[in-house]
Amino acid sequence: MDQDTADKLIAEAVQARENAYAPYSKFKVGAAVVTGKGKLYSGCNIENASYSLCTCAERTAIVKAVSSGEKNLRWMAVVADTAQPVAPCGACRQLMAEFGIEKIVMASTAGQRKIVSVTELLPYSFNPSMLLGEELHSE
Repeated sequence: MDQDTADKLIAEAVQARENAYAPYSKFKVGAAVVTGKGKLYSGCNIENASYSLCTCAERTAIVKAVSSGEKNLRWMAVVADTAQPVAPCGACRQLMAEFGIEKIVMASTAGQRKIVSVTELLPYSFNPSMLLGEELHSE
């Protein structure tokens, strides 16, 4: 991932963060994902009084991309109002692995950033080959 792409993803995630619905935690998060075709999708976290129904920004962005017909997702940024870069939760990491996201820019509104691979974040992801067998994984 080049610097321009990282900057663009972070800018989209910062903008998406403004739409976050976080009345309980006040912890607003924005995310943006870019597809293999270069199309950007962004998302924010959406809380719910029934906490288990909350949706992370990363999952919102991925769901928007996939529901728009995009399944070749390449890179992602996640931004929160923290001093250090914010890391995705485990569920988001698994969804990133499902769609083959290669690199994630973890960033903070304080200007800190760190670029990592999904494999670094989730070295032993559950994947389709475990369900279908290695020969069917190529679909």
